[in-house]
Order: sequence, then C-alpha cells, then structure tokens
Amino acid sequence: MTDSSPPPLTKAEKAEIARQERLAREAAALRANLRRRKQQSRARADSGEADAPAPAASASAGDTTNRAS
Repeated sequence: MTDSSPPPLTKAEKAEIARQERLAREAAALRANLRRRKQQSRARADSGEADAPAPAASASAGDTTNRAS
C-alpha cells in the first residue's frame, strides 16, 4: 500500500494560501461594511435625514498626502 498523503507544502505555497485567506477575509469585511453603510443610508432616507451630512472619513495611518514636509 502506498502513502496517498499529499507532499508537504513549500513555504511559497503556504504563503500563497495565507495571502488568499487574508484577501478573502478583507473582501468579506469590505462587503459587510458596504452592506452596513447601505442600511444606514436607507435608514436615514426613511427617517427624513437624507440631508444630514455623512460622517467624515478618517485618514489612514499610511496616508501622507496632507502632511507637512
């Protein structure tokens, strides 16, 4: 009887799997955020608060476009 287990994964294969899992989690988080924002927008429209300004987006830590040199 031969060993039918797959060969062990290389570091590159493990890294690729981890990258794909990370991207899948990020995509799921973005979809959930979009769904939540749509629900908030609909709730504002239903309650007559459509003219209320949306909360300002916070600058990300990596954004250096508005920083003094």
